[in-house]
Amino acid sequence: MTIEVLIASEHPVVRFGLKFLVAGTPDMGVSGDAADGHATLEMIRQHEWGLVMLDLCMPGRSGLELIKMIKAERPRLPVLVFSPQREEMYAVRAIRAGASGYLSLRADTETVLSAMRRVAGGRMFVSQRVTELLASHPVQDGAMLPHDRLTDREYGIFSRIVSGATLTDIADELSLSIKTVSTHKSHILDKMTLGGQVELVRYAIEHKLLDTVRE
Repeated sequence: MTIEVLIASEHPVVRFGLKFLVAGTPDMGVSGDAADGHATLEMIRQHEWGLVMLDLCMPGRSGLELIKMIKAERPRLPVLVFSPQREEMYAVRAIRAGASGYLSLRADTETVLSAMRRVAGGRMFVSQRVTELLASHPVQDGAMLPHDRLTDREYGIFSRIVSGATLTDIADELSLSIKTVSTHKSHILDKMTLGGQVELVRYAIEHKLLDTVRE
């Protein structure tokens, strides 16, 4: 039976590349693609999929929120996250949100296909680095680092701020008002007990959370 794959990414080149890759396999086929979070949810509601390949950088909904919404509607639908972002930034949160794996866009084609088959078959796919992060990631509030205390929405805004995005950029990307983004920024600074954007960037660098790939 062919695994029907839904590819969710705002980047046409990424969608085309994954379609091209899967087209050469006898056991998988890309039956649909979506360019934003809203379209992804609609397609999930309209069809039974074997696997969702999800880019975390999606307009309209943050990737982490989208994972939770997908799993709430289709608990058994496997989600494989693929992202250019450092594993330290999002892998643990993605897995805890319900994803069955976290795959770097730098992975070779054999690794991508192997990960897709593994996750579609009901198993987990994580790299050695992600395994280490999961093992070392604290769950008790008292042991958490400041950035671990942020909600997924706050963390998404935090990661965009330290990557150089303006509040206007973030508001447009996440379909929020600038006032809402500014409020989130204030909460982030309060929770992390930091004085401003410069300290946020310094913190991200010190904890290897700065996403040097994000454009």
